Amino acid sequence: MTIHLQTPRLILCQWQDSDTVPFIQMCADDEVMRYFPKKLDVTEATAFLERIRTDIEKRGWGLFAVELKATGEFIGFIGLHVHPPELKIADAPEIGWRLLPQYWHQGYATEGAKALLKYAFRTLRLEKVISFTACINTPSERIMQNIGLEKVGEFDHPLVPAEHILCRHVLYEKQRSDYLHIPFC
Repeated sequence: MTIHLQTPRLILCQWQDSDTVPFIQMCADDEVMRYFPKKLDVTEATAFLERIRTDIEKRGWGLFAVELKATGEFIGFIGLHVHPPELKIADAPEIGWRLLPQYWHQGYATEGAKALLKYAFRTLRLEKVISFTACINTPSERIMQNIGLEKVGEFDHPLVPAEHILCRHVLYEKQRSDYLHIPFC
């Protein structure tokens, strides 16, 4: 396992074969996927995981698997994702997270995302990081606020039908220059 980041309770790392089954289960879970247009079946989840692994191998960073330090168990992912240029709102890597429901409300997403944001600006020296989610996904929006991102607007997601409840999204971002001026970072 190649460890990329550690926090007091978490390890963010390259994916292991043992992460495949819980990842597929996570992508098919009704609660986890309620703010996405659809759940992923086994084929879709497997293909997504392969793209994630390839991105990390290619760039050295991406959507990292997250393990609990105390037990080594897989709890989800936290990382950076580069969207295709056609997605006009994604003009910088997106910071995102997805955890299994039994690990919600324990501060893991915030803890891991704060460490990742520091890594993005101090180690990778990215100029900007964005994050977005459906307007109704207030739990993820709170995490964006808790890690210091600032809301810059709302938009209709170009890949979600206009009449769909998940079409309208919030957009948050943080510039590297702003981040480096925060004393606690």
